[in-house]
Amino acid sequence: MFVLELTYTAPLEDVDAVLPAHRVWLEEHYGKGHFLASGRKEPRDGGVILAVAGDRAHVEEIAAGDPFVAAGVCEYRVTEFRATKTAPELDRHRQPAD
Repeated sequence: MFVLELTYTAPLEDVDAVLPAHRVWLEEHYGKGHFLASGRKEPRDGGVILAVAGDRAHVEEIAAGDPFVAAGVCEYRVTEFRATKTAPELDRHRQPAD
C-alpha cells in the first residue's frame, strides 16, 4: 500500500486551473482499483492519496501521469507501507506482518 503526498509548487489559481483534469485522472484510477481514498490537505497546500497498485515503480508511473505533474503545479512524495491492520472495509488490502 502507498501514501502519495502531493505538495503544491504553484499558486492555488494555477492549481485550480488544472483541477478538472486532475479529477478525471483520479476517477480513472479509482475505476482501475488503484486508489482507495484521496483529498486535499488542510491547510490547502497539497493533497493525499491512499493507493494500492502493485509495486512502487507502478505507483510512481501513475503519479507521473497526474495532470498536476504535467502542468508543473505539484510534486509527489511516495511512501510505501505494509497495511498489517485495517478496517473491515479494507480487509482485502491487509498484508501479513513479517
